[in-house]
Amino acid sequence: MMVDLVQFSNSNFDPKKWINTACHSRHSQQSLDKHLIDLEMKLQMLSEEISASLEEQSSAALLHVPRATRDVVRLRDDAGSLRSAVSVILHNLQKAEGSSAESIAALAKVDVVKQRMEAAYETLQDAAGLTQLSSTVEDVFTSGDLPRAAETLANMRHCLSAVGEVAEFANIRKQLEVLEDRLDTMVQPPLTDALSNRKIDAAQDLRGVLIRIGRFKSLESQYSKVHLKPIKKLWEDLESREHASKSANEKSEMETMSTGGDFQSSPTISFSNWLPSFYDELLLYLEQEWKWCMVAFPEDYKTLVPKLLSDTMMAIGASFISHINLAIGDAVPETKALAKGLSDILSGDMQKGIKLQTKHLESLIELHNITGTFARNIQHLFSGCDVLVLMDVLKSVYLPYESFKQRYGQMERAILSSEIAGIDLRGAVIRRVGAQGVELSETIRRMEESIPQVIILLEAAAERCISFTGGSEADELILALDDIMLKYISTLQETLKSLRTVCGVDYGGDGTGKKDENQNARKVDLISNEEEWSMVQGALQILTVADSLTSRSSVFEASLRATLARFSTTLSFSAFGSSLDQNQIIHGNEYEEPSFGGRASLDMATLRLVNVPEKARKLFSLLNQSKDPRFHALPLASQRVAAFEDMVNELVYDVLISKVRQCLSDVSRLPIWSSVEEQSAFHLPAFSAYPQSYVTSVGEYLLTLPQQLEPLAEGISTGEANDEAQFFATEWMFKIAEGATTLYIEQLRGIQYITDRGAQQLSVDIDYLSNVLSALSMPIPAVLTTFHSCLSTSRDQLKDLLKTDSANHLDLPTANLVCKMRRVNLDS
Repeated sequence: MMVDLVQFSNSNFDPKKWINTACHSRHSQQSLDKHLIDLEMKLQMLSEEISASLEEQSSAALLHVPRATRDVVRLRDDAGSLRSAVSVILHNLQKAEGSSAESIAALAKVDVVKQRMEAAYETLQDAAGLTQLSSTVEDVFTSGDLPRAAETLANMRHCLSAVGEVAEFANIRKQLEVLEDRLDTMVQPPLTDALSNRKIDAAQDLRGVLIRIGRFKSLESQYSKVHLKPIKKLWEDLESREHASKSANEKSEMETMSTGGDFQSSPTISFSNWLPSFYDELLLYLEQEWKWCMVAFPEDYKTLVPKLLSDTMMAIGASFISHINLAIGDAVPETKALAKGLSDILSGDMQKGIKLQTKHLESLIELHNITGTFARNIQHLFSGCDVLVLMDVLKSVYLPYESFKQRYGQMERAILSSEIAGIDLRGAVIRRVGAQGVELSETIRRMEESIPQVIILLEAAAERCISFTGGSEADELILALDDIMLKYISTLQETLKSLRTVCGVDYGGDGTGKKDENQNARKVDLISNEEEWSMVQGALQILTVADSLTSRSSVFEASLRATLARFSTTLSFSAFGSSLDQNQIIHGNEYEEPSFGGRASLDMATLRLVNVPEKARKLFSLLNQSKDPRFHALPLASQRVAAFEDMVNELVYDVLISKVRQCLSDVSRLPIWSSVEEQSAFHLPAFSAYPQSYVTSVGEYLLTLPQQLEPLAEGISTGEANDEAQFFATEWMFKIAEGATTLYIEQLRGIQYITDRGAQQLSVDIDYLSNVLSALSMPIPAVLTTFHSCLSTSRDQLKDLLKTDSANHLDLPTANLVCKMRRVNLDS
């Protein structure tokens, strides 16, 4: 048996467990005693071997101790010697440092003196050279050597900067400015010729002359001036063609007038059809200039060609705006006939009845999209330019549309107002008896159909805002949509008021807000049951109108919030903040360099916001607020929607309770309550065993009402929504039943005196109504139960009833009131 010594060194070694394991591993034919004796012997022999090995290794270690001690002493002595040597070296270095510092300070003073002497020498040389240059510069100009003249002027400028503000050289400074202007003027003719005829070498030499005297702006100006002429000719081609077409039409009109024939005008040139070709030719011209300038002006082509485009757009800007304005007017025959544009419509300088239409704005967006395509091509062409240069160019491209974008909110209001005014939302009118239900149904149908139409119009407005402004006018869009929704809901509310009149539940004219039951209530005897229920069913349909308005406006508002969230992502740069570094653009709340990876980052909305920090701050404040789940994109409209829903619920309640109100209107004044029992020879009941007609009418109405509410539930989809609709219908059922009970109790409290016969009859009436309420699963109010208990009890036993234990379940004020009605004195 092999013994594993590792097990004995474990901290959790268990001797008993080890012995048991060793016993289990013995051979089956070997006895246990012999196995244990062998195991003990092996362990003893192993222990003796370990002891002998330990003694041998300890003796060897003791022999090595003296040698190690001598080595340690020797190392300590060597360390002390090294420390002494290092100290001496440090002492010597400190001495050398002190003497070197004094020497270096002295040398520094000498060097300063030397530099001053050299500067003075150079200044004297510059002064002498300046005087010599001033005297010979005229000869240089006379020679016509422009590069030499530029070099001379540059040297004079250098000498003047060296001598500083010295009074003796003031006249030379003025002479230098005059000479620089003179040289600039001399360069312009050959520069114009070189640019016009594409003479690369000459253009480069002349550029060097202007750069040498610091007149790069002159090169930019002359470059733009030379190339503006052919570009403006492209633009003027449209105006010349328009003028030719107009002249041809006038000539044709005069000829037809003289011959008496029919005049047919020749078709005019459409600006929207012509503009893409102009942009194509302009882009081709710029591409050619870009390639030529890369060779002729490799250092400056990234600024020269973009500035040419900016100057071009500034030159044709006023004409561009005028053509846009007229092109928008041509989109609609009414304004085209008057030769008027968008600005004329917005300013009110139009004939009465001419309004801004969707086609006008769509035409403007079409032109803007054409320009947007050109802007993207320009951004691709000038992608290697500095971002600020590129921004200036793109802003100039979009500049003709800026005045229209600034009035976007006004345009959207005018368009939406006109479109909503075209929706049939006329109020209901009172018709003859029998046709009021039809009028009610038709009016509700118009209201319900108008809601999706209006939402579609609002959604289209949001899309127009994205297409035209890229979201930079989102704040104006929100204000316009909120305002239009307010006007629309106000129209719905006015229509709702007309429905009250048709339904006969309008308010009295005394301004108190109370219903005039005698004058304004619908007369039951004048209309049939079918008409009655058709009006009830129509009134219930108004709930669908309110539900549709609430749900669709909520969905649209959620869509607006999503649009605002998309704006906060797409508007990646803005002029947000009071100060803007010229080499940076703000991203959100942090500065960062723009990049052109993926989607073009410098879109039209970004370009506008960079220049208008206040508008950017206002817009981004709105976008940040829109991230809050409690944010209402249309705050005023949301409140008005809730108010409209309340008005609808009030109208529906008044219509549904109207039948009950009419049936119970005179209950407190019925003569039967004060009637006396008639004398008869036969034993007859003192009251009718059947409830009276007023309460049976109410009961039958309440029991039939669930059937009228079923279509309302069926009109909603199945599933959870159907369960919600069933709950909604049940809620209205309970609301009407509760209202009927309240009205009935009010009438009972108005009874001044009731005889025993009247009390018995009223008890039967109350019992019938209670059974109806129970059938509708309505709880019976304690007040009504008290009336029934006190009225069904004989007058003589009424006082005892109030003294019994059952009186605890009665409403005491009501019980006292019944006692007063029945002339029962409780004090006696």
